[in-house]
Amino acid sequence: MKNKFIMRSALFYVLIACLFTVQSAFTKGRDRQFYEIKIYHFANQEQVKTTDGYLQDAYLPALHRAGINNVGVFKPIGNDTAKDMRIYVLIPMASIKQYTELPGKLIKDQTLASAGKDYIDASHKMPPYKRIETLLLQAFADMPQLQMPGLSGAKQDRVYELRSYEGPTEKLYRNKVHMFNEGKEINIFHKLKFNPIFFAEVLAGSSMPNLMYMTSFENKASREEHWKAFGADVDWKALSSMPNYQNNVSKADILFLYPVNYSDI
Repeated sequence: MKNKFIMRSALFYVLIACLFTVQSAFTKGRDRQFYEIKIYHFANQEQVKTTDGYLQDAYLPALHRAGINNVGVFKPIGNDTAKDMRIYVLIPMASIKQYTELPGKLIKDQTLASAGKDYIDASHKMPPYKRIETLLLQAFADMPQLQMPGLSGAKQDRVYELRSYEGPTEKLYRNKVHMFNEGKEINIFHKLKFNPIFFAEVLAGSSMPNLMYMTSFENKASREEHWKAFGADVDWKALSSMPNYQNNVSKADILFLYPVNYSDI
């Protein structure tokens, strides 16, 4: 009897250990990513050309060598004629540790230094940009990992829609985040096949409190069709009419982007 008890006890602890191992692996796979969004601002096309070359030939390959993949590089539609020309770089990170350690790794990357020499060693009289704006975000709990879009059309025809929602107060901002997660607003985007890339809370930025998300479409017409379906969706109508989810967005900015030819996304 004693031996049987010992064997059963041992089996019990083995099973518990296995469960913890499985749970740990599952949790690790569902960890919420961090995203850095770098926004380059340019005064002229020469700056755009220099930075484009650096991103394509030096920076993205260096990120890949550092173990960071699925990096998105986008330009606003109509960027070439804009007064403030921009490039958006979306960098997914597995952890805040990876985020803080990345600059040191890039400084030591001699291939990056060589391939990006024109950009890195640019003169103060001819800088490759006006300024770099940086946002730090963390993925929503209900979409903890960046997702690649299921698009098949030409990159130049695609529309990536980046939305920024500002909350009137911290409490009401948290209410909107709750609406996306526990309220299941994210589920509506998936159901209607918006090809969402990410949903995230802005941890550090210039327009706080703030959340952002990105969806993607084959073209502008597809984008219009999807949002028309969203407005008519019964789940959205029910969710948006709930008294506890009112007045939680004070400002919404919508930006239409397209991916450059060397973008991973």
